[in-house]
Amino acid sequence: MTAVLDRIASVTLSSVTLPLPSGISDAKVLTGRQRPMTEIALLFAEIRTEAGLEGVGFSYSKRAGGPAQFAHAREVAPDLIGEDPSDIGRLWTKLVWAGASVGRSGASTQALAAFDVALWDLKAKRAGLPLAKLLGAHRDSVRCYDTSGGFLHESIEQVEDNATRALESGVGGVKIKVGQPDRAEDLRRVAAVREHVGDAVPLMVDANQQWDRPTAMRVSRALEQFDLVWIEEPLDAHDAEGHAELARSLDTAVATGEMLTSVAEHHELIRRGAVDVLQPDAPRIGGITQFLKLAALAEHHNLQIAPHFAMEIHVHLAAAYPIEPWVEHFDWLHPLFEERLEIAGGRMHLSDRPGLGITLSEQARAWTVAGVTVDKPF
Repeated sequence: MTAVLDRIASVTLSSVTLPLPSGISDAKVLTGRQRPMTEIALLFAEIRTEAGLEGVGFSYSKRAGGPAQFAHAREVAPDLIGEDPSDIGRLWTKLVWAGASVGRSGASTQALAAFDVALWDLKAKRAGLPLAKLLGAHRDSVRCYDTSGGFLHESIEQVEDNATRALESGVGGVKIKVGQPDRAEDLRRVAAVREHVGDAVPLMVDANQQWDRPTAMRVSRALEQFDLVWIEEPLDAHDAEGHAELARSLDTAVATGEMLTSVAEHHELIRRGAVDVLQPDAPRIGGITQFLKLAALAEHHNLQIAPHFAMEIHVHLAAAYPIEPWVEHFDWLHPLFEERLEIAGGRMHLSDRPGLGITLSEQARAWTVAGVTVDKPF
């Protein structure tokens, strides 16, 4: 007879719309493919057990997809009721099969990510450990770099000021956006920021998939003079062959992966030698369970990782990765949580709080646009 430690009594889902202070533009906006981003849709899952334990997890969507994630999560949530929350891998598979007709990537598995993260948060809380320690931490802090100050809707002077503030706050590196229709302007902005921060500061650039293969090769070669840590998303995220050609041709590392929504898609990049720095996003690929599978694959191929966004989750996963990683620092989600991560000395530090170490704020509750509590199985 299988031992059951506890059972899931209820699942509360909340769809939260986080407004951004101003419209955010990267290369996808300047090329006319997207509108400026003005808000982020988040899906929160709060899982409670019969023993009184609680885990919280989240997923998110930018520009579109938030209602779809909430709707799918609401449909499959009853399959969790009565289950042992410790059986995380089995439950992920169960939920995938509950929604098998909509596939194993995209909005469906991003909805599952909120459950999966909440279950890992709960397991770590039961153990009385920060999630990184439960997984087996290799370090108590990780290198971090700032992205939120490098967008294209701001002047180069403002980007320079943002970089100064980020570095003074303890962040270790700076990433700025490129990929404008005027390639010469891209080079001018990178040159200006490199001069502003100095040669010793780690500097990255991100083209947000807006170059074709010839442009990516030409501009990336021109960028090598700036001693960048990496060139991010120079091509369409699914162009593994093009990324592989770039990776073979450049001295600067090629980084990509944030837009992929499954381990299988990442595996194709790795198999082709198309990436030097892998940038998985746990909420986008289905949660922590899937991230750990991908991390093992990345380590086997001696790759660096730099998880995308959601630093509240990724600081733990990066701390548990054997090869020294980077974590992306965004302060956009700060209003959603009562706690703050410590940033100092160029690094993001783990707290001693159990689980993810986050508590939803009253502001997050106020921004909730839809919610449901499920406490009965189908």
